Amino acid sequence: MLMNLVKIFAPTVLAFFMGLFITPFATHFFFKHKMWRKHSRDESTTNGDFKKIHNGNEELKTPRIGGVIVWISALSVTAFFYAVSIFLPSETSEKLNFLSRGQTLVPFFTLLLGAVLGLWDDLIQIYDKGRFSGDNVTWRKWKAILVAAIALLIGSWFYFKLGMVSIHVPFGGDIYLGILIIPAFIIVALATFSGGVIDGLDGLSGGVLASIFAAYALISYSNNQMDLAAFSAVITGAILAFLWFNIPPARFYMGETGIMGLTIVLAAMAFLTDSVLILPIIAMPLVLTSGSVILQAFSRKFRNGKRIFKLAPLHHHFEALGWPSYKVTMRFWVLSVVFAILGVILQAIGK
Repeated sequence: MLMNLVKIFAPTVLAFFMGLFITPFATHFFFKHKMWRKHSRDESTTNGDFKKIHNGNEELKTPRIGGVIVWISALSVTAFFYAVSIFLPSETSEKLNFLSRGQTLVPFFTLLLGAVLGLWDDLIQIYDKGRFSGDNVTWRKWKAILVAAIALLIGSWFYFKLGMVSIHVPFGGDIYLGILIIPAFIIVALATFSGGVIDGLDGLSGGVLASIFAAYALISYSNNQMDLAAFSAVITGAILAFLWFNIPPARFYMGETGIMGLTIVLAAMAFLTDSVLILPIIAMPLVLTSGSVILQAFSRKFRNGKRIFKLAPLHHHFEALGWPSYKVTMRFWVLSVVFAILGVILQAIGK
């Protein structure tokens, strides 16, 4: 048991301090190359409420690819412990290695693929070149297609390589899906990706995602999936390093390179821990944020332009009501911790 705890916490602490270490170098690079939006969203919006709460100049001065700190830290630490087990083989180094085919190989490459795709998107917006600059509707549809393509690969691996054919229903047993596990994963991956709109306030996405991945570290530990628990915890440590610099005023934003990788790998972890139906509870802030956008869009389309919320996503609605952004952020953090704990409890007693 002691070795399991060391296996989880040692890489987590290392990922946190690695993130702190590389941030000054990354920040220098970001600012040197002006890696931020070239045009504020104010220029394309006619919503007066949004303009009142949104300082467009911040987007023109703040780098948007801070998520690279998260995935570089997490993947580097994972690769380090794997390399040590290969080049300095010993009983201890083999126990500390948590990159395994059955548990963490899929999340490792899922995070990498999603992060690289997100980085490509960020660079398109930063350099404002090509038909997809400005993050227009067409490009958003293509992003969803690309996410679905990644999810198709992962879902196929689950089915054909890992033999995953069912999902667990808390308090009700398993539901056999067979090959339908593949489209099921695609749907969940797209749903978690849609929650990426939570990256809209300083510190908001970092605090929420840290709670979610910490919850999955606990669930993996309770399932005796120690490799996956270590990987989830390492991501948590890397996110906390990002959050250290992302609290108001943010030194950088997470960007798609962080959001895309983290949200897709979250779907993979839900399937690997057999907690797919618990995911909406653990990730409730993502559900509420994404749901507010969907409801707002339907309302405006089918109710002659009438809005349910003053603004969507939900965090901007509370800002429009007069809440300071830091109050919105911290209350979302509180809700995230509460729902993460609730999800862990339900997963534990619903087996």
